[in-house]
Amino acid sequence: MTQERLAVKHLQCIRDDRVLFDDLNFGLSEGQLLQIEGHNGSGKTSLLRILCGLTLPTEGIVYWKNQDIQDIGPSYWATLAYVGHTNGIKADLTPVENLAMAQALAATPISVDFDDVLDQVGLYGFEDVPTRTLSAGQQRRVALARLLVCKARLWILDEPFTALDKAAIQMIENLLDTHAKKGGMAVLTSHHTVNCTYASILKLSA
Repeated sequence: MTQERLAVKHLQCIRDDRVLFDDLNFGLSEGQLLQIEGHNGSGKTSLLRILCGLTLPTEGIVYWKNQDIQDIGPSYWATLAYVGHTNGIKADLTPVENLAMAQALAATPISVDFDDVLDQVGLYGFEDVPTRTLSAGQQRRVALARLLVCKARLWILDEPFTALDKAAIQMIENLLDTHAKKGGMAVLTSHHTVNCTYASILKLSA
């Protein structure tokens, strides 16, 4: 039986006196993706922020390799990469410059060719233009390309397919599948049906 790397036990989240979720339990192992579905305001983003250690749950614990993430802090954060609902990129920088900055800030950077990374997300030829001149979908690709400049075992993604066309969605699905094949894991929110060949896809309704 594959050992769970990420485990959530009896998680509760209350915001503005409203219970978003209660007694939430799940686990994630190498090669698995967890897709979280739910209507707006159901607590999907709040859950991702708790998984990242950015906010605390009202009750319950998030474990990484059987250790409370609040106890191991930096060593846990070094294992994850987070792309939020907003892109978090610098509009006046080029895609290459954005990747260079992301690599410099990464806890576990890897040596990669930035042009090759951008080619993988369909941005060949846009390496040196200001990111603000790109379409919304292209800017989303720049944000997601940052996943490829660090060695993160766990990807946490908030609506990664926002603004992407069908071809771009398939490219990101391929990246997720490759990540899972290498032993990686991902937690993502999306209403889109994720199609992967290798990854085992679990679903959670918020």
